[in-house]
Amino acid sequence: MTHSTALLTDHYELTMLQAALADGTAQRRSVFELFARRLPDGRRYGVVAGVNRLLDALERFRFDEQTIAFLADRGVVDQATRDWLAEYRFSGDISGYADGEIFFPGSPVLVVESSFAEAVLLETVFLSILNHDSAVASAASRMTWWAGGRPCIEMGSRRTHEGAAVGAALAAYIAGFTATSNLEAARRFGIPSTGTAAHAFTLLHDREEDAFRSQVDALGKGTTLLVDTYDVAAAVRTAIELTGPELGAVRLDSGDLPSLAGQVRDQLDSLGATKTRIIVTSDLDEFQIAALAPAPVDGYGVGTSLVTGSGYPTCGFVYKLVAREDASGEVVPVAKKSPDKISIGGRKWALRRRTPAGVAEVELIGVGEQPVDDGDDRVLLKPLVESGKIVGRTTPEESQAHHQKVRDELPRSASQLSRGEPAIPTDYIGDYNNRNPFLPRSHT
Repeated sequence: MTHSTALLTDHYELTMLQAALADGTAQRRSVFELFARRLPDGRRYGVVAGVNRLLDALERFRFDEQTIAFLADRGVVDQATRDWLAEYRFSGDISGYADGEIFFPGSPVLVVESSFAEAVLLETVFLSILNHDSAVASAASRMTWWAGGRPCIEMGSRRTHEGAAVGAALAAYIAGFTATSNLEAARRFGIPSTGTAAHAFTLLHDREEDAFRSQVDALGKGTTLLVDTYDVAAAVRTAIELTGPELGAVRLDSGDLPSLAGQVRDQLDSLGATKTRIIVTSDLDEFQIAALAPAPVDGYGVGTSLVTGSGYPTCGFVYKLVAREDASGEVVPVAKKSPDKISIGGRKWALRRRTPAGVAEVELIGVGEQPVDDGDDRVLLKPLVESGKIVGRTTPEESQAHHQKVRDELPRSASQLSRGEPAIPTDYIGDYNNRNPFLPRSHT
């Protein structure tokens, strides 16, 4: 059964619709934009994720009989509005940054063009998906960057809502994680899954050796044995006695990981298990992964910090009306001017300006007009929906490859974990000629 996503929204979106239908403004042509005013402290860039999940949600955004009945029972909107909602189908255009793309303050991550009525209803479901998934991907990208090619495994399902865990697994994969422990994510998105055993399996058996033997018999010598339940050195010795040098990996989940990894590496090598890998877990984040870079570690399992955005569980995306048709039929820019919540009116286009060597140097945004490619630029807004038809889906593998490519464009300073400004500035051209209000400086 396919469930409607139409109630993944806020009550006021429907009351705005009712009022607009009544006063005749509901069908005015409108442009909504989804963007972030700033990056979290210490972040030099953000990563877009959730676009394909957003498109799936849009496809199921239907006010079916049960949904309409609920609205009637609660008295949320009147009969005329319910009749309109029963026929709802998004018929407009959506362009946006692809899954895996990099974003900066002011980047027009999503541009929705349609009637006010059709577009306003999508605010909450679009924001909830992109804010969550992009927060996870932004943290994941920092982790995989500092992992330096060592594989990272997503294993945070038990640290977040069961539904969010599935989206988090995909977001992490887009940003370079190699696998997930979440089987629903593996089923739904086709990404690799992995897992072996927890401490409970060792504690179940009378002896650690019995637990290891059982796991090896079931999964083969290429498995990963968890060696820190009791005494690490004794467990490593027992593991190699059972498997010989063919043991796939050992996992460390506690202790002083950098020094412990060195001790275990020395022990494995002395026992002839030179190809047995060392996997570390234990509440890792990008800072700990960076600290482990010199250690003889072969892979990381990351949970809590990953699925909670490593301290920033939302990207701060907002969804604002930036242009609309006026009473004369002309589409005009509109913008909110409240202090600290400013936005820039007008339909946007975006280019990533690059040096001749291919290094990103400016996020160039045209307001009311498309910026001109100087020959080294890359267009950022891709068609996602055209006249209501979804045209912009990508596979998880394509999104992961795209992220690796665009992250490689960034200046090396983008990897820094200390506080600082975004890796590149955001500049505006066209109708908007003042300084960028999203940054403390302007390069225009």
